[in-house]
Amino acid sequence: MSREELARRQAELLQALLADGPPPEGFDPARLRVEAQVLRRKHGRVLAYQRPEVAEALGERYGPLFASFNASRPKRAEERSGAYADEFVTWLIEGGHLPKPKRRLVDCLRRR
Repeated sequence: MSREELARRQAELLQALLADGPPPEGFDPARLRVEAQVLRRKHGRVLAYQRPEVAEALGERYGPLFASFNASRPKRAEERSGAYADEFVTWLIEGGHLPKPKRRLVDCLRRR
């Protein structure tokens, strides 16, 4: 298999896992759905680790809210997790799930 073919197949797999893309040839769709769910939960844990103050502020609502955000805006393969976390914080504030913080707190929550 050429490097280009391998890169294309890897991109297809990531699309299937991260963004509900079609399963690549040779992969079991049911198994990919399970793996995609595991990967999404892992992204949620990584964000909670990176932004513990957000997870703490949301408490029990964190998991369901992250799942809702991730379903509408899956993480892209090339995207840094910090940028994705910033988008999640913005989504939470715009959706009224977190109060609109003062400017210093926004800077703290949205580390760049």
